[in-house]
Amino acid sequence: MQPTLVILAAGMASRYGSMKQVQSFGPSGETIMEYSIYDAIKAGFSKVVFIIREEFYDMFQDAFGKKLQGKIKIDYVFQSLDSYVGERNIPEERKKPWGTAHAVLCCKDKVNEPFAVINADDFYGQDGFVKAYQFLTNEVSENNYAIIGYELKKTLSDNGSVSRGVCNVDINGNLVDINERTKIYRNTEGIITYEDENGLHEVSEDASVSMNFFGFHPNFIEQCNGFFGEFLDAEINNPKGEFFIPLIVDKVVKSNLGRVKVIPTSAQWFGVTYKEDAPVVQDSITKLIADGSYPPNLWV
Repeated sequence: MQPTLVILAAGMASRYGSMKQVQSFGPSGETIMEYSIYDAIKAGFSKVVFIIREEFYDMFQDAFGKKLQGKIKIDYVFQSLDSYVGERNIPEERKKPWGTAHAVLCCKDKVNEPFAVINADDFYGQDGFVKAYQFLTNEVSENNYAIIGYELKKTLSDNGSVSRGVCNVDINGNLVDINERTKIYRNTEGIITYEDENGLHEVSEDASVSMNFFGFHPNFIEQCNGFFGEFLDAEINNPKGEFFIPLIVDKVVKSNLGRVKVIPTSAQWFGVTYKEDAPVVQDSITKLIADGSYPPNLWV
């Protein structure tokens, strides 16, 4: 069974200030996620599932439906606040969806094959998709998942701090734990640091970080389902509570429910966390086209 690519696209891009998921960056109007889909098709993926809010459906159909027709199967999953919350009352102040693991949970009954998960607004590079496809077709199992691990120094923004899941890996390349660091940046001395309630901490440039590029057996959706009720019991009244994929991955490892292989890639990540990142992304794509990595029009 060929693996599926699941794209997280339900966010409203609060820091960026617009719908960056459908902003054009390529010379023929391509979005960042189209380069991911192109790389996934080349690697062997046979289907793409967009996780979106239902009100974005027509926009996504217009933007991607026709151009991808005949190139890869397309499906949509809707993420909403009331999905899988049961009889619980959602506080009025809660406005945004519950997070990335909740988005994956919304794929229940839609995704029944091995799948990769990525963000809509991150450029991951061809190597990541090749390695994800190889894992999903040769190694994935009910107790064996994967993270495509990027070098921290290749995932920073010059325009502000970023959030990264810093991976601690054992001698066999398996995840020991993953620590979500929400304020990582290179300081004035060129040292990469992160902030937390205890102050500033240095972190290695070569640290392996999660960019929300995962490879899962379909039973991971049930793992999310099992932990979501526990999350809601603790966080339903926290308007900023997030049910993150790395949170579930960490629980799977620490509960001995499975192992997570961290597959290293030296690919250069880039993305649009801030509006000021957009010209950098566009320039990077222009250079990749110039060196022959991508055609000027992905879909002709």
